[in-house]
Amino acid sequence: MSEPTNPVDALLDRAQDLRQTLGGNFRDELVEAIYTDAQAIADRASVKSDSGRLDFDQRIDRLLTAPMLGLPLMLLMLGGVFWLTIAGANVPSQMLMSGLFWVEGAGSRLFEHLGAPWWLTGFVWHGVYRALAWVIAVMLPPMAIFFPMFTMLEDLGYLPRVAFNLDRLFSKAGAHGKQVLTMSMGFGCNAAGVIACRTIDSPRERLIAILTNNFVPCNGRWPTLILLATVFIAAAFPPEVASVAAAGSVAMVAVIGVLFTLVLSAILSRTVLKGTPSAFTLELPPYRRPSVVRILYTSLIDRTMFVLWRAIVFSAPAGGLIWLLANITISGHSLAFYLTDWLDPLGHAIGLDGVIVLAFFIAIPANEIVVPTILMLYLGNTMMTEELSSSSSWRSLFVGEHDWTLLTAVNLMLFSLLHNPCSTTIYTMWKETGSAKWTAFGALMPLAVGLVVTFTIAQVWYLFT
Repeated sequence: MSEPTNPVDALLDRAQDLRQTLGGNFRDELVEAIYTDAQAIADRASVKSDSGRLDFDQRIDRLLTAPMLGLPLMLLMLGGVFWLTIAGANVPSQMLMSGLFWVEGAGSRLFEHLGAPWWLTGFVWHGVYRALAWVIAVMLPPMAIFFPMFTMLEDLGYLPRVAFNLDRLFSKAGAHGKQVLTMSMGFGCNAAGVIACRTIDSPRERLIAILTNNFVPCNGRWPTLILLATVFIAAAFPPEVASVAAAGSVAMVAVIGVLFTLVLSAILSRTVLKGTPSAFTLELPPYRRPSVVRILYTSLIDRTMFVLWRAIVFSAPAGGLIWLLANITISGHSLAFYLTDWLDPLGHAIGLDGVIVLAFFIAIPANEIVVPTILMLYLGNTMMTEELSSSSSWRSLFVGEHDWTLLTAVNLMLFSLLHNPCSTTIYTMWKETGSAKWTAFGALMPLAVGLVVTFTIAQVWYLFT
């Protein structure tokens, strides 16, 4: 091999040769040496009047980043954010849904008054518009609560502490410490979490974060998880602790999602995306007073409205498809009937049924329409159905009429967590990676994991029951 004639090339080749002789922790050692020298210079150049006294930031960090207290306090704080999001979104979601469905009724009556054919009225108002109404009513209130709180924690300076607490776990998984921030953003919306991966400098680790962000449940999946926890989990406990049990089961699903994120990140970093984790040098910023204007603009304009608009664009065709499947009949049965009958063997193999499988397929544009699609198919309606009035009504429909068991509830919760991303997230993955190959991989990998997990649980269940 001839020597490079360009001095720059020769220098780069020499640097590459020397890099091979360095240990795996040389970046950490380099950063530690820099900070040690900086501390020594600061000690020589400054005088502290009371060197034994900790300032305000240090006293707080002694708690928030402590080895024993850091993670429990982090889980408690993030759990509080999730609880406020879930509890606070219920009333505005119902109000928004009532208002949007009133508009649907008024619009359909107007079409009928103008003499529009029934199929046009049904397709536009009971198909496309009703899907949009569901997505807006379900997504907007949680995002309008979650994103401002998340942005406030970011502006306050707490999120770098979260990354500090979880950095070791993600480093062991071969991922970047900042992935915890993108993962946390995914709890609000996976598409927003994928966009947040831009903060990771390493292309390899940024790709790992993008591909695994779907394993944390977004707000579109919360309605399904909360419904199942209320109908099945809470019903098994006394009324005094039913809500706590339901909330605990939903939180457990979120923890399972984090565990899958770590496991899949470790597998990817040791196989198709093999490489050495880059150094994550994190200097904890001082706590500061949050800027209300910045929080509102960033959370409501840059995040909430941006993500909601993408969901609206993709959910409109889904609404039209649902209406067509329910209203086009062959030999007295709708297309939806034939599809669910065809999908029943697959559904049974993974502990579900054909209706649930079809609902998840139709809901690829937006996870929010899973539950109303299941309702429409079970009740035999020709349009997406509004929620039932009580948990007993849900339980009567699911258990009494369609033979749901605990296996159905457990596997549906797991499949809600471990299925393919929605079309908004898939589109965002393609925009962020610029690669059709990695976008397809990111869309199909969670689906494969979900099918394997639910199939395994179902077969074990059938073996012992």
